Amino acid sequence: MNMDIKEQITKAVEKITKDKDMQEQFKKEPVKTVEQVLGVDLPDDMLEKVVEGVKAKVSLDKASDVMGSIKKLF
Repeated sequence: MNMDIKEQITKAVEKITKDKDMQEQFKKEPVKTVEQVLGVDLPDDMLEKVVEGVKAKVSLDKASDVMGSIKKLF
């Protein structure tokens, strides 16, 4: 079973960023939330990579939203 980690990250980010409750759950229990969102039981090493990727992407998206908001002010 060869899963594309980037694909899993993208899928998880899309679902998590659209749902405020899920964002809160991800902050508290990232591993459990990613497993729930993806609906698959991934090996721990792959799961950690997906969780880290989601954390990075979600914080980057928030940072770009903030920067976009700031740019609109000027």
